[in-house]
Amino acid sequence: MKIYLYDTEQDCIGTGSLSSAYIQQQLEVAGGADIEVHISSVGGSAFDAIAIYDMLKKYPGNVTTYVDALAASAASVVAMAGKTVVMSKYALLMIHKPMVGSGGNADELLKDVHMLNIVQSRLAQIYMDRSGLDEVTINSFINSVTWMTADQALDLGFIDRVEDYSTNITNSALLKKYTGTAPAVYQRCINKILNINNKPENMNMENKDLIEKTASVLDKMMNFFKRVVNKHTITDKGTLHHAGELAEGAEVYQDEDMSTPAIADTYTTPSGKKVSVKDGKVAAVSPEAEEAEDEDDDIPADRLKKGDVQNRIKSIRAKIHAQNALLAEARIALEDANARLQQTRDEVRNEIKSDFTPEGSRRSNKAKTETQPFFAPQTPLAKNAVKKAVGKVAP
Repeated sequence: MKIYLYDTEQDCIGTGSLSSAYIQQQLEVAGGADIEVHISSVGGSAFDAIAIYDMLKKYPGNVTTYVDALAASAASVVAMAGKTVVMSKYALLMIHKPMVGSGGNADELLKDVHMLNIVQSRLAQIYMDRSGLDEVTINSFINSVTWMTADQALDLGFIDRVEDYSTNITNSALLKKYTGTAPAVYQRCINKILNINNKPENMNMENKDLIEKTASVLDKMMNFFKRVVNKHTITDKGTLHHAGELAEGAEVYQDEDMSTPAIADTYTTPSGKKVSVKDGKVAAVSPEAEEAEDEDDDIPADRLKKGDVQNRIKSIRAKIHAQNALLAEARIALEDANARLQQTRDEVRNEIKSDFTPEGSRRSNKAKTETQPFFAPQTPLAKNAVKKAVGKVAP
């Protein structure tokens, strides 16, 4: 059954077919069946609106209120009575302070002021119960005469759904089919996330920009933590990726995403440390070899045992992997330097940042850091390799 609260030239909330007495008759006719209350009204009597709100809340059947064009003033109170509140994408919702036309002496006017404040507190409670917003926020909306579009009313929790007349079956529509019985507060969250039809062109631009900015920040955070957590160790059989120190019991992986466990084997690091891996975990770690490897070049081949030769080969392989990693860092740095050389004057100017600090600012000067040179080894392995290379050529 549908009940229409549409203003006429003579009637508004509180009179004619929009009065609480008439709505009571309509509800008796409905007899507990589900009803739809369609609203297009500038408002009227606050007391009749509260009475209609109370009757709709007590009605045994399911009540859905629709804001078809406008629910202003007292009409907005009636709209809040629905178990589900639906608003046309073109409609408006308006709330404001209650008013009264009166006259008389100062005592009588003070009584009117007292009465209006009490009425406002009751109206504010209705809006709070519907939206979940706090009393200060609701009263700020009431005092400032707030007009809301459908999207704004949805975001603030005054309504549950925006009617956009879309006939396309989308993922959001399928989700709503299964979430329709969820509590109203969860449905509002789902509606806000899906924005009804999951189409970029229909997405509120403010929400779209917010989502894009949030995704960008999250990507940067994930990349940062990935660099911090995902450590790697170069060995004679490739690179082992791990979180934390490479110690017994640590999980090791073949890839940077740390999704493929390392193959069971014994790996040798450039320093001569042997890492035994089994079932994707470090089973044992041998001590580092002493810094006497370079002296082996002077030992005759006939004096080297088979085991010594194999260890020597593994150590050389690990060093080659380390040198390749260092060359890869250098290549990336050179490519970055070349890209910077290709920048236009405007692009370079846009990268220049001011170091001006306003007087009295609490920002620490320690936050200013110099840019690193175009090539600077970042990993401990690369830094140690550079130190050794510099030590060998030093006079």
